[in-house]
Amino acid sequence: MNAPTHTPVTTSGRPGTFAADTIDEIFVAGQWTRGTGQLIESVDPATGEIFATLHAATADDVDLAVDAGHRAIRESGWANALPHERALILHRIGDEIDNEIGRISRLQTIDTGKTLAETAALARSAAGTFRYMAAALETMEDAITPSRGSYLTFATHEPIGVIAAITPWNSPIASDAQKIAPALAAGNAVIAKPPVWAPWVTLLLARICERAGLPAGVMSVLPGAGHTVGAALARHPRVGRLSFTGGTTTGRALAHVAAEKLMPVTLELGGKSPTIVFDDADIDQAIAGILFGVFSSSGQSCIAGSRVFVQRNKYDVFIERLVAATRTLRVGPGTEADTQVAPLINFSHRDSVAEVVEKAVADGAQVLCGGAIPDDPRLARGAYYLPTVLTGVENTSTICQEEVFGPVAVVLPFDDEADLVEQANDTVFGLACGIWTADYRRAWRVAKAVQAGTVWINTYKQFSISTPFSGLKDSGIGTEKGRDGIRSYMNQKSIYLDLSGRALPWAAPKSE
Repeated sequence: MNAPTHTPVTTSGRPGTFAADTIDEIFVAGQWTRGTGQLIESVDPATGEIFATLHAATADDVDLAVDAGHRAIRESGWANALPHERALILHRIGDEIDNEIGRISRLQTIDTGKTLAETAALARSAAGTFRYMAAALETMEDAITPSRGSYLTFATHEPIGVIAAITPWNSPIASDAQKIAPALAAGNAVIAKPPVWAPWVTLLLARICERAGLPAGVMSVLPGAGHTVGAALARHPRVGRLSFTGGTTTGRALAHVAAEKLMPVTLELGGKSPTIVFDDADIDQAIAGILFGVFSSSGQSCIAGSRVFVQRNKYDVFIERLVAATRTLRVGPGTEADTQVAPLINFSHRDSVAEVVEKAVADGAQVLCGGAIPDDPRLARGAYYLPTVLTGVENTSTICQEEVFGPVAVVLPFDDEADLVEQANDTVFGLACGIWTADYRRAWRVAKAVQAGTVWINTYKQFSISTPFSGLKDSGIGTEKGRDGIRSYMNQKSIYLDLSGRALPWAAPKSE
């Protein structure tokens, strides 16, 4: 193992750590309080220094938050508020996020290592999500369904009650917003469990929601370990729906708990997404897109296009150019404006990525670039790993079948369209896909044939809150985003209104 042993060092208020932006309390049932659970120590992955600490929530806090949420949506009138009334609060939350983009961005960067450009974009995305859900809520309609008798039939939608939202560390606030905004729009209470590795921005979002006028108790934020806080939320009898983004193993376990309760779930899980380069593709455009699709976020993205398939007659030329371009990527702290590949979330994750690459090499993979911790002295204290390109393995190999969640791409050749589709679909995952070709007919055929929830053609990793997002196979269950994102947090009810005034024939009363 080539990773050095790392011992976190506590910072003593050094400039630039943004420790003043952190919150050292949890948000339970509308109250800020000191947690009594495990100590959470957040380490700046660029420096290895502890910049903030927080005591986590406990299962008892889950009980308090759920019970308070159940009461709050009724007593505050949130569940029965008119759509434009809830929408007004959501718009205010979006505006407040916009006002705090600088603070949110700095805090995310020190907490996760991401670049300031990326964390600012995530904050803007979150603001847009709250505004979109507000607009969708105001324009959403129930339906009068076609009658088959002397009655009116209505299909209406109502809040579920209390929603549990378990969010990931790799895209704080944007992932929070994708769950919290539609759940609030639907009239529910939300209990958010941010990740232990990156809880601070979700707590800041709770402050923002308070300022925007969200009724007390309608939202709680409970940082803590999945096996305590997450498990308690999933099992709580008053939690009516669970939305989770994270690893497939944890998602599968939560799905089992939900099945026992007959509780609906939304699971956005892992991926091993193919990105496909046909021989007629614009090579410059494809290489730029592949670099962004694999190495942005330091590869810590469920949709990373980490299996790169290149048509065989262009394979050698493409490999040469891809490796040369990868070597030019700028590795450094997320706080530096020219950084493209920032540190990974923490040292243990960095080491796990290194181990996966080492195992792939032992199994026959060739490292064409990267494959190591940088030897640059200025990066020695951080959780960095060089952007890596591997080749020389089959699609059935472990490195091609298991999610790495780091800056690692594997390049494979394919012969024709049928061969490509077979290899692309030969995985337990089905989250995303990228296609690079000048032939729009072929692009359409392959987009339809590849098993993935999202397909990009001559682009990658572009998102719109108005467009649904989902995964197939082990990549998840259910859909987030889009207008129907609100409906997923509601129960549907059918109402029949008699128009005839007559009693039902078989039970008609006899008149005297």
